[in-house]
Amino acid sequence: MKYIMKTFVVLVFGLALLGLGAALQCYTCEASGACDKTRVCDSEDTCLSLTGSGGVKRKQCIKYTDCDLVKIGIKFRGISNIIFNCCTSDLCNAASVSVASHSVVGILLSLALFW
Repeated sequence: MKYIMKTFVVLVFGLALLGLGAALQCYTCEASGACDKTRVCDSEDTCLSLTGSGGVKRKQCIKYTDCDLVKIGIKFRGISNIIFNCCTSDLCNAASVSVASHSVVGILLSLALFW
């Protein structure tokens, strides 16, 4: 009985570790069309979903440390009224970005009020 229990624990632990090494998958697009292509993120660990004025959409892999108001604003400097969301599970950037996500304009206005 102890042997079966030890084998079970080792098996469960091994399967849990196996899942940790899997690469993240994100939807990708750089246009106003459908964002249904997927990509395995090589060195990135986060999926980005971004919308801007005029129906501009971007979905891609990104480093978690770059999912920050300032870095997103610099990286996508040509896009106005940016709303973005970052997530860390497979294909989590499928849905369009909602108003409840990070709004660059809203955050900038909030910072200006406290300045």
